[in-house]
Amino acid sequence: MLKTRIIPCLLVMNNGLVKTVKFKNPSYVGDPINAIRIYNDKEVDELILLDISATQENKEPNYKLISDAASECFMPLTYGGGIKTLDQAKKIFEIGVEKLSLNNSAYEKPELISRIASAYGTQSVIASIDIKKNMWGRYDVVLQRATKSVGVAPIEYAKQLESLGAGEIMLTSVDREGTWEGYHLEILQKVSSAVNIPVICNGGAGKLEHIREAVFNGGASGVAIGSMAVYQRKGMGVLINFPARHEIEKLLQE
Repeated sequence: MLKTRIIPCLLVMNNGLVKTVKFKNPSYVGDPINAIRIYNDKEVDELILLDISATQENKEPNYKLISDAASECFMPLTYGGGIKTLDQAKKIFEIGVEKLSLNNSAYEKPELISRIASAYGTQSVIASIDIKKNMWGRYDVVLQRATKSVGVAPIEYAKQLESLGAGEIMLTSVDREGTWEGYHLEILQKVSSAVNIPVICNGGAGKLEHIREAVFNGGASGVAIGSMAVYQRKGMGVLINFPARHEIEKLLQE
């Protein structure tokens, strides 16, 4: 069995570290580079850095920020936001980023997944799927920070992304993101069972037990944490933190 990874997922906007709730109302929580330095000291497994404004504002990836992050980051780094071409991907890999997360472009330019996977290996591509419950109670894939539904079922979409060459899936529940209420285990289990590549769950972690549930009940290979990684606890102030190694080992014991 692959080692379960617990991964801080940092959101940036205009060079600042922010946190959202259900993809809305970004609140400034600090400097992303300082946060990375703290995660270095805490020896986290991996780090995901997502620029949530790049695609929506039709901007190039922020190469200066990516370079600063890669220079400071001692652990494998994934970057997502504004990636639309193979040339952009090449530039980001040359900076020192290990993986790219593709969200809107995975849907709008699916061939980009195959091209990046062919050039750099499937392990370099994470296909990001954002899901949200529609008015009929079903879950749809959504784009552009959950403002656009594309009417695609998450399970079939995950299979398609795998067939294109994605090496991992990151599944984010918009309805749970930033709520501290736990991951959406039902959808997570269905997606992880439908594909043969690792699935990272994201959106909703509020306590260590949620992480355990995602792994043992949802089949997650990786668990992304957002609010838990930047706040002391729900309703309290900013504190860049990460579970202690002994807590993680105890948590993931079968």
